[in-house]
Amino acid sequence: MAQFLKKWLKLLSIDSSVSNAEKLASTLGGFVGIFLISGISFYFTGASGAALIVPSMGASAVLVFAVPHGKLSQPWALFGGQLSSAVVGVSCYYLVPNVFVASGLAVGLAIGVMHLLRCIHPPGGATALAAVIGSAQIHALGYEYVLTPVFLNTVVIFVTAVAFNSFFPWRRYPVSLMRFVDVPSFDVKKSSRFIDKQYIERALADIDLVVDLNADDLQRLFALTLEHAETPTFSAQQIKLGHYYTNSKHGAEWSVRHIIDEATSDDPKKDMVIYRVVEGHGLKSADSCTRTEFARWAARELFPTHLENSK
Repeated sequence: MAQFLKKWLKLLSIDSSVSNAEKLASTLGGFVGIFLISGISFYFTGASGAALIVPSMGASAVLVFAVPHGKLSQPWALFGGQLSSAVVGVSCYYLVPNVFVASGLAVGLAIGVMHLLRCIHPPGGATALAAVIGSAQIHALGYEYVLTPVFLNTVVIFVTAVAFNSFFPWRRYPVSLMRFVDVPSFDVKKSSRFIDKQYIERALADIDLVVDLNADDLQRLFALTLEHAETPTFSAQQIKLGHYYTNSKHGAEWSVRHIIDEATSDDPKKDMVIYRVVEGHGLKSADSCTRTEFARWAARELFPTHLENSK
């Protein structure tokens, strides 16, 4: 029975690796975002118009609140995908008399335009379709539909996502606001089995599919995976002055510590480190412990993003 269930879980691609804290944060974010957007859409397009537009924004909310670090969720994908799709949808409504042909063209061309502009955002298809099959209130808006409610709703969901995600230190939106990364791109070659980015790009070109990770993300993922495989646990010797470490806990227990001082000794009981909490649980507090105790707490090293920006 266990093998049967495991087979079906794999077939259905069910991922259970997300923590309960992450699930709760995504749920609350979706509620806040759509609560605000529903009111705006109703104000500009009425009940029937809002019924068509809000589902598109609901899909955007899933991305920016449930997958805030994904490539398809980032600002250019959000704004570019929604606005270009809205323009395509309104144009198809005006230029193509047959509603069925216009509907198909709206979604198909929206996908094509998003590909060309490098702003793939799946909810854009629904935004384009709503412009064609929408209510009289939506049709009466004409190209104003692009600005109100689509652009205005996109701004609302963007601002809400930035503000909301800032309350959870382990997540930020957009991803460029993250203060720490697992493996900096300029340092990734230190892995003993480093995979050059050109080969990752060639592999992505070979499979010829859109994935919600870019080559840099995959390079870091591979490097971090290999480091975990080579050194599954931290040793005291890996804890160094000036470096940053995380416990990799989920939710409120997540924390990042910076080693700010040390008192080295050959005796493990006297080999001490002083650290300051710079993110997460216990923020701005400081304490000390033995290097061995710190190594037991640490799950992996992190690297400040400002080092990347300076390269």
